[in-house]
Amino acid sequence: MPLTPPATAPAPCAPAGRPPRGRWLAVASVTAGIFALVTVEILPIGLLPAIGDDFAVTDGTAGLTMTMPGLLAALAAPVVTTATARVDRRALLGALMLLLAAANVLAATAPAYWLVLVSRVAVGVAIGGFWPIAAGLAGRLVPGEAAGRAKAVVFSAVPLGSVLGVPLGTLVGDVAGWRTAFALLGALSVAVGAAMLAVLPPLPPAEPLHPAILGGLLRRPRVRLALAMTFLVVLAHFGAYTYVAPFLDEVTGVGPGLVTVFLLVYGAAGVLGNFAGGAVAARRPRAAFACAAWLIALATLLLPWAGRWMGGAVVLLVVWGAAYGAVPVCSQTWFAGAAPGAPEAASVLFTASFQATISLGALAGGAVVDRASTAAVMAAGGLVAALAVPVACARPGAHREG
Repeated sequence: MPLTPPATAPAPCAPAGRPPRGRWLAVASVTAGIFALVTVEILPIGLLPAIGDDFAVTDGTAGLTMTMPGLLAALAAPVVTTATARVDRRALLGALMLLLAAANVLAATAPAYWLVLVSRVAVGVAIGGFWPIAAGLAGRLVPGEAAGRAKAVVFSAVPLGSVLGVPLGTLVGDVAGWRTAFALLGALSVAVGAAMLAVLPPLPPAEPLHPAILGGLLRRPRVRLALAMTFLVVLAHFGAYTYVAPFLDEVTGVGPGLVTVFLLVYGAAGVLGNFAGGAVAARRPRAAFACAAWLIALATLLLPWAGRWMGGAVVLLVVWGAAYGAVPVCSQTWFAGAAPGAPEAASVLFTASFQATISLGALAGGAVVDRASTAAVMAAGGLVAALAVPVACARPGAHREG
């Protein structure tokens, strides 16, 4: 089956006639949607003790609220995108935001813990359906030379969710209870969904998506390299970053208040790295991805030594944050360049690989921490990230970099 749409397919740049302000409002609405998704997905990191106490479950059991969305998103990405292959993307994105809102309301009102887990399943489905579409929309909403900048804006929602969404949600949980935090995110999801339906233009599917298309992409050497690169870098990052707070406490010796400050600095560097990485990735995705992997390896390998001092820890966290901030946009750009005729199919593979590896990285890092130390998990993450650098430099056959 060909990967390019037939001549009669709807033009992928349907909003080309919209005024510039309308195009950027559309980009902003998609960015807000990803911000809501990222915040909802990782918010339990700051609320696990409260959730566990409320339902009298262990921290490990409460931790299922973190592992389930990523796994479900990886499964849902190809299923949802394929099942809705003929549905207008504006309507689908709005429906998925309403699903996210319903999941948050269910979590906020759940009388039993199993209902919280059901809500997290719904979060995973929303993520798996939303990301493959949203990740490739920038070029349709803002065509031409501005597409690269629009893509960086969309992906800035990832570090912003960590920098703003999670700390604010945790603060609300501390002041008014964890259920209030989820209720507010439910209201945010409704508002974002309504905004998307109001400002997004009609977005007919760019190409019919069938399982055979995904199978065809997996046979492409450049796509397999993108999968390998994404797997190694995301595994390294989440294997180490999930346990950075205990590392700062045990090795650097800073209190909870300073840990929050350090992570805010890390997140701010991630926002800058997202835009810088997006600018480079638009021209040379391999080089940008390789540089990000090398910097993550450098920072995490040095942390067990230089991280014993506050100054060293801050500097390395800035390097790490800036490097990882570039990773999502580099990964998606590489996937898109490897499959120029099938943007949604490429985004499905990007989403599934990214989300599955988030969960796997957290689990693998936990195993290292339990058997060794937080310093060991930093070093292990650095070694895995270092393996990604030669992968980025590999040249599959006669294909050129996209």
